Amino acid sequence: MKKAIPLFLTLATVVSFAFIIPNTVPSKQINVVIDAGHGGSDFGATSSSATEKQIVAQITNKIKFLNNNEKVTIHLTRIGDQFLSLSDRSALINKIKPDLVLSLHVNQNLNLSKSGMEFYIATESIAHERSNEIAVELRNKFIRNTTIKSSEIKKAPFYILKKSEVPAVLVELGYMSNLGDRDYLTNDVEQNKIAATIVAFISELK
Repeated sequence: MKKAIPLFLTLATVVSFAFIIPNTVPSKQINVVIDAGHGGSDFGATSSSATEKQIVAQITNKIKFLNNNEKVTIHLTRIGDQFLSLSDRSALINKIKPDLVLSLHVNQNLNLSKSGMEFYIATESIAHERSNEIAVELRNKFIRNTTIKSSEIKKAPFYILKKSEVPAVLVELGYMSNLGDRDYLTNDVEQNKIAATIVAFISELK
């Protein structure tokens, strides 16, 4: 019996190491394009205190800055405040062939009570099924991590979505025309939460 004890301890040690030794197989390299809407002479939605092109650029830069995962590469369609046509954006996306495109925008409506995030995909896209799966997962991530409400997934033939040859989701981050949304979108802390949520979501892509 005494001879059996060392053998048992040896086997137990081997088994325990089998559970704690990390998986050495490298994970998949993820490439994501973040498309900051508008730019240059195209201001997008505007208010007396901010513009859409500024807000989405700020959040895009925060996404780029917060990403410290070496397995995730963030590509930007525009760097700085320059005008870039939709066809140029799509051409760049299809040249990179990323795992995902996120096109970031800010909404506006004559109905000032209209508020919340909206997620769009295009049925015309060859990757619309995967786009829908990603949109659902991203929406759920925002519901868990942020306070702003989110609509159900919507379908629209937006140029970037239907011309991208890879999964693509357009996100309206909120309404510039709504005072509560505007305060949220222009708040540095809330922008950081938006960016961190997107970075965390991207890191979990498979």
